Amino acid sequence: MANIFAINRCSSSVYQRFIVQFNSTQRFNSLSSHVSKSRFIKLNNLRRNCSLSSDAAAPFIVADDEKYGKKQVISITPRLYDYILANVREPPILRQLREETANMRGSQMQVSPDQAQLLAMLVQILGAARCIELGVYTGYSSLAIALALPESGCLVACERDAKSLEVAKRYYDLAGVSHKVSVKHGLAADVLKSMISNGETCSSYDFAFVDAEKRMNQEYFELLLQLVRVGGVIVIDNVLWHGKVADPLVNDAKTVSIRNFNRSLMADDRVSISLVPIGDGMTICRKR
Repeated sequence: MANIFAINRCSSSVYQRFIVQFNSTQRFNSLSSHVSKSRFIKLNNLRRNCSLSSDAAAPFIVADDEKYGKKQVISITPRLYDYILANVREPPILRQLREETANMRGSQMQVSPDQAQLLAMLVQILGAARCIELGVYTGYSSLAIALALPESGCLVACERDAKSLEVAKRYYDLAGVSHKVSVKHGLAADVLKSMISNGETCSSYDFAFVDAEKRMNQEYFELLLQLVRVGGVIVIDNVLWHGKVADPLVNDAKTVSIRNFNRSLMADDRVSISLVPIGDGMTICRKR
């Protein structure tokens, strides 16, 4: 899903503007809406838990825990993110698809160009030939993967929404990669179960990308472990969920399910993991 700048990412310019606006408990008591009061609490937690640089153009976070050696970690501001995007090698066909999708309903579901570039590089590093994607939408990430695959490669692309899938298929044709993509219209879990029933287990697939129903992540993961080879990679999108997973005040069903899934991955010795704060957060899992 596309990058969203949450207040708890410590952009100093945003932080300073809101601190001026909400600078006292008296102000908090005068707030009428639950949303405004929640924002006030988050900002005060931000002030307590983050140290910011004095340079608003490139703020950074300093780890408060001394065990991390006062490590300075860059905080992504809109200006810095523009710079990142300016340094992404985005093929023209992907840019065309991204710009068309931007005018469609649900466009925020499309992965960002920097995410797509990382996915394509992972496929190339692995030398992947057989891939799976759960949640195609209009096909930006799947097209990036298909372009990175060898001519003999295959991507199983699962999507439940027929309308958005038609856009994806049109762009597969325009990019000349339709022969690499096996489109599956249906629920991702059903498609995976059918693949397993057909005997495609153990060493069948090199790479999988999960960007479908978030509350199903654990089931998708268990099914994919049966399909991806040892040494293969599974990438799960939206693991930071706009920062909600780190907010104890947010406990809706989707956020809780992602939080629980992240905790489960931490304890799962079947995979090596790396949570990468790119886009809305992606966890890269390598099957042991």
